[in-house]
Amino acid sequence: DKYTLDSGRIFITGTQALVRLSLMQRRRDRELGLNTAGFISGYRGSPLGGFDLALWKAAHHLKDHNIEFKPGINEDLSVTAVWGSQQISLSPGATVQGVFSMWYGKGPGVDRSGDALKHANSAGTNPFGGVLALTGDDHACKSSTLAHQSEYALVDAFIPIMVPSTVQDVLDLGLLGWALSRYSGLWVGFKMLSDTVDTAASVIVDSSRLIIHQPQ
Repeated sequence: DKYTLDSGRIFITGTQALVRLSLMQRRRDRELGLNTAGFISGYRGSPLGGFDLALWKAAHHLKDHNIEFKPGINEDLSVTAVWGSQQISLSPGATVQGVFSMWYGKGPGVDRSGDALKHANSAGTNPFGGVLALTGDDHACKSSTLAHQSEYALVDAFIPIMVPSTVQDVLDLGLLGWALSRYSGLWVGFKMLSDTVDTAASVIVDSSRLIIHQPQ
């Protein structure tokens, strides 16, 4: 049910909600008559250390929704791959209108990818694509050599930031984040803490629950 139910409530973890989020975006696009695809790339690290495992387990769901998961050799290369996904309009053989993408990495990965993030954000996003940049932050230094937070690095790259505080927020703010990215042409930071990722909750998944209004 966590990936297939279209209405009502499901019980889901924060990590699984990130997988579900990409499926929901594809469904919303399809309802709007948009021909889109999804792309996810990044480099594992707590609290997002299990994200790639959840994506591999949901591989057949991703395939059914035209979403490609390709983990990166490192954070910089995965940023560059996601950057390229927003340039679909430059490909004469493109089969979709846009690619909504998700990059993930923990705080030190954000630090080492600063140059790539700045250039990717400056290059912009596709109006039918958009990018969420998931930053796994470890404030308490629970599984890191240094405590870290990514707001300063994202602000330095002119990337706006969303901070989901519940599993429901992961779904709601995620959809709003992609809408913001498409409208503004910017990457959108999505700050993930272990308090949100490493928990589970009952959430509402009705597609009509969230109505997104585009500014005129």
